[in-house]
Parts: sequence; C-alpha cells; structure tokens
Amino acid sequence: MADILIKGGTVVDGTGAAPRKADVRIKGDVIAEIGENLEAHGERVFEVDGCYVAPGFIESHTHFDATMWWQPDLDPMPGYGVTTIIMGNCGFSAAPVHDDPVVRQEMINIFSFFEDIPEGPFVKNLPWDWRKWSEYKESMTTRLRVPANYGAFVGHIAIRLAVMGMEAWERQATSEEVAQMAKHLEDALDAGALGLSSNLLDHDGRDRPVPSQVAGDEEFEALLAVLERYPGSSMQVIVDTFMRMTGPASVERLMRLAKGKKVRIQIAGGIPTLEFQKPALEKMAPLMEKAKAEGYDFWPGFAHTSPTNTLSLTRSLIFAQSNDYVWHEVVLAETEEEKLKLLKDPDWRARARESWDTKVWKHAPMANPHRLHLRNSDNGFGPINLTLKELADSRGLHPSDAMADWIIANGVRSTVHMAPFPRDEDLTVQLLKDPQTVGNINDAPAHGQMFCGGGENILLLTRYAKDGLLTLEQSVHVMTGKLANFFGLHDRGELKVGKRADITVFDLNEIKQGEEYKRFDVPDGNYGITWRYTRDAAPMRLTIVNGMPTFMEGRFTGAMPGEFLSPAVESLRQAAE
Repeated sequence: MADILIKGGTVVDGTGAAPRKADVRIKGDVIAEIGENLEAHGERVFEVDGCYVAPGFIESHTHFDATMWWQPDLDPMPGYGVTTIIMGNCGFSAAPVHDDPVVRQEMINIFSFFEDIPEGPFVKNLPWDWRKWSEYKESMTTRLRVPANYGAFVGHIAIRLAVMGMEAWERQATSEEVAQMAKHLEDALDAGALGLSSNLLDHDGRDRPVPSQVAGDEEFEALLAVLERYPGSSMQVIVDTFMRMTGPASVERLMRLAKGKKVRIQIAGGIPTLEFQKPALEKMAPLMEKAKAEGYDFWPGFAHTSPTNTLSLTRSLIFAQSNDYVWHEVVLAETEEEKLKLLKDPDWRARARESWDTKVWKHAPMANPHRLHLRNSDNGFGPINLTLKELADSRGLHPSDAMADWIIANGVRSTVHMAPFPRDEDLTVQLLKDPQTVGNINDAPAHGQMFCGGGENILLLTRYAKDGLLTLEQSVHVMTGKLANFFGLHDRGELKVGKRADITVFDLNEIKQGEEYKRFDVPDGNYGITWRYTRDAAPMRLTIVNGMPTFMEGRFTGAMPGEFLSPAVESLRQAAE
C-alpha cells in the first residue's frame, strides 16, 4: 500500500467545523498529518485544487447482507464517496439461522419479499456455513472482499425464526425461548454486531404481521436488557407511519419497555416527513419530544429523499403493502401464462376494481393513477410516457382495467412507475440539522428494480448544500462524523490525525446524481441474468478506504480494502467475568 498526500484541497473534517485549506497525509491506513503546504516525502501525490476533502460517506441504512455475496463491487457506491455501509436493518439479517433448511428458506423468503432481493442467488450464492451470527461474521470476513467497510445489526426476525422455527409467525415465545434469543443476541454482540434491529411495520403477502410483531413484552425486555449490558450497541427499529399508522402506539410501547434502561434506539419513521403522513406526524412529533425530554436515547431515522414505487408483476411487495391483495395474486402467480390468465379473467378484474376503489390506502399508487407513469414496456408496444389516468380516460376504462390491458399488450415484465411522494422539505432540513437524528437513510441495494439508494447521498451536496438549505459542513457532517459517533465507530468519520483514512474528494461543480438505467448483471439463481437499476458515478475525484483508493480517475479501481467494523462496545457481562 503506497502512502498518499492529498494537496491543494479544502478540508471539511466531518465535525461540522467550517472548511479550511489544508493538505492531508496518509501513512498506511491512517491519517498521519493535516496542515498547509505539506511537502511530499515519496508518497503518491494527488493535486486536488478546487476540490473538497472530506471523510468517506457512511450509508446508514442498507440491505447489502445478501447482495454483497454476488455483487461485491457494491456498485455504484465507490463512485459516490461511500466508504462504510450499515447492514442488517429492519429486523432482516442472514443470521442466525435454524438447523431446519425449511426454516432457513423461510428466513430467505421473508428477506427476499420485503426487500425485493432475488431469492435464487440468495439461496445459491451464500455459503450458508453458519448457524450463529458469530459464525456468519467469520464467513463474511474470510470469504468476502468488498470496497467499503461494513457494520451490521443482527435481525430480530432472524433470531425468532432460529429459536422458534415456523411458530415464530404464530405465537409469543416461552421463557425458555426468550432465554435462547438473548443468547443469540449476546453471541452477535460479542462477535461485533452493531446491535439488534427489529420491525414493527411489515405485513407479508398474506397480510400476516412479521414475526417480530408477534413478540411479547417479555421478549423485548430481555433483548433490551442484553443491549444494556453492551454500552455502545444500539437498537434499530422501523415503525409504521406509512400503512396502518401504528407508529404512535409502537413508540409508546418502546418508551414503556425502555424506561430506566440505558439503551440507544434508532426509530425509522420516528418523525415522518411525507405530506400524507401529516396526521401521523401530529402524534409522533410530541411523543419523540417527550422521549427526549425524559432522557430516552431515542434517535429518529429519516430519509432526505421520497420513496419511489415501481409496480412489477414479476416480484413486488408494493401491492401487498398498499393493501391490494387482489393485484398481489398476479405477483404470486408463478408463470407468465398464469399471470396473463388472471389479468384477462372477468371475475378477477371485478375484484381488482373493487380493491382499488375500497381497499387500498388513500396514498397508495393504485389510488393515485394520475401519478402512475407508463414508461417501461418490455416489448416496446406502448403507449409509453403517459400516466395511467391519461390512458384510462382516453379509453373510458377503470384505471385497474387500463393497467391490466397495458400490461397484457406490453408484456408481464413491463413496470409502472409512481412519482415520488410529496415531502415536507422544511421538516427534512430541520431533521438534518437536529443533533439527535440518523440521516442519509436509504434501502440500497434492495428493491433493485424500483431503485433505492445508490447515489441518493450525493443530493445532500448537490441539492441541500449548493441550494443553501444546509452549509457544506452540515451536509458532510450528516453523512460522516454524526453517523460514525452514533454507531460507535470512533476511529473514523472525521478527518483527524490518527483516524482511519476513509476519505472522499470531490468538486461540487463536477458531481451530480446520475440518471438511473438498467444493468443486466444480477444472477437469477438459475444460470441466468436479470437486471437492476443503477446509475453512473457522481463522480468523486477520489474515494479512499483504509488508505487505498477505490475510485479515482472516473472509475472504480477494483480495490477491495473494506473491513468489518465493530462499534466501541464494552460488555459489562464480560467485564464482570
């Protein structure tokens, strides 16, 4: 590994401090010196006049747990300055797993369904040489090489399935099972997991609440007690401010369960920012303020971009999560012939119209045909580049029938795209500035044919900083020092002597969020290839991970210096022993 000197740039150090002219010297994998007019001593010199030099960006909410095994380049993350990814969110993780392969497959099914991750490569590309989370960590660190550092939560759903098998869907745990779950969590934390993630949001394609929603108070209290014994760990939980609007009740429950415990809890959806969520916000905001005032270590997690929806009949959770289980029947149909048969069936069409009219959430894509865009025909038949409402009105049809006709004509692999949800920009800026929030959240690389995540971080620079909504140092802090400190990754996230050399260099006038496009590089698990959305690099001038460039001269270098990251956790249990 060659030492590096970055000369002529403006340092934005990740603490929120104002930018300053300075050079940065890297020796090995650490920052050795920061100052003006540093002289080269045989290092490789990068002249970056006109550029900003910042800590590498941290993606605070990803689902690379499975995808990294078949897409180890983490595209397009290196080209967007990303040096660390956080995985294992929302209760989903690849470990622990049950001895019964049927139960293991159920864990895959759940993860695959909710995160729109192909099931085939999930089964075939992962080695599955683990049962406990610690064994999974060992397999990752010995078998995988990736260009970014990675930290991971252990998922509550995975823990329940590992202990209870298929009954995890159906009932609360016994005291003995709760004790086994606590041991699984201890195993993960001892091995370096960031903490526990859980899910109080999702229902599956049969309208069943996910196993973590079946957990009783005794189970949550036992898991929180384990977390409390590992200061520096945290809990990530997603609550429902999107569908059934149970978020306020979930936060009240979390306050009751965490009362008196020193546990940090990140609540995704804690402060909802979309316009249709205003009624939920009116209840959630006072609850979160009350929790803060009473000393709870609660951190709202939020995204600075609106979620997008793509309606796909080959694999999609959108219909089910919109409470439209009639159209979801088409998703579940196994062959194209079966899907087409349903789309043409008069009885199914009548039920589909009734579902759109009476069942779906008012903010759901099906209830807003004027915001559904027909723009991805599989066979080019068309018409394209118009809304579903425009098509339905022009043909005098119910929107459900119009969409069925369009898909029949264009092929069942065609997709319909929903415009982003309107969002409260002022509230988003307020949350970005709040010192007790977790930002830069996205679902990369989940929902690959919807396109979540990759490159969303750059909008904090190209939109928020350039448009004056935030200062540049605030935007960088949101993605670096603030997150590193939250997750207990204290050896990085800021440009300081002695910290690890995770660095990104960019020219504000050069970077942008690229347009999405299809790339056919996803294995389908049956010796074939399917597609995902990606985008070209921003590009950053330079991305460095642990002292090694992963992106420079406009391209991914192929270097894989990423390391497994553990939080700065002290186990009081171990200390007592």
